[in-house]
Amino acid sequence: MLKQQLRDELKSSMLAKDELRTSVLRMLISAITYYEIQKGGAGYEATDEDVLAVIDKQVKQRKDSIEQFEKAGRPELAEKEKKEMDILSKYLPEQMSEDDARKIVEETVAGLGNVTMADMGKVMGAVMPKLKGKVDGNTVSKLVKDTLTK
Repeated sequence: MLKQQLRDELKSSMLAKDELRTSVLRMLISAITYYEIQKGGAGYEATDEDVLAVIDKQVKQRKDSIEQFEKAGRPELAEKEKKEMDILSKYLPEQMSEDDARKIVEETVAGLGNVTMADMGKVMGAVMPKLKGKVDGNTVSKLVKDTLTK
């Protein structure tokens, strides 16, 4: 299980005295525990898919923070967030290229038949299961809009 792998890597980073990695892994394990409590209390055990969703959320938070720190003229804080994001990203599956995602979106739209912008929710519902975890949701939304407005 991915959760156990994270715990093992936390121990390794503590022994190696890698402060940043230790800090990030502690935060991540804490976020997973919080997720488990929200989902079902002390008896709920997060699946690998749940853990990936938590990691993805943490990566998105780092992206937002980087953007805000850069706007505020705080490059040192943005750099710290980038390093944390790099550590977290190693646990996510490899991301699909935008071109490959576009092909899947176009094939899905073609398979649904005559759809318009009013059917955006229907298209997103059909596309997301195919791309979940492989492409950022905002990118998928943009690709669907582009495809539907052609």
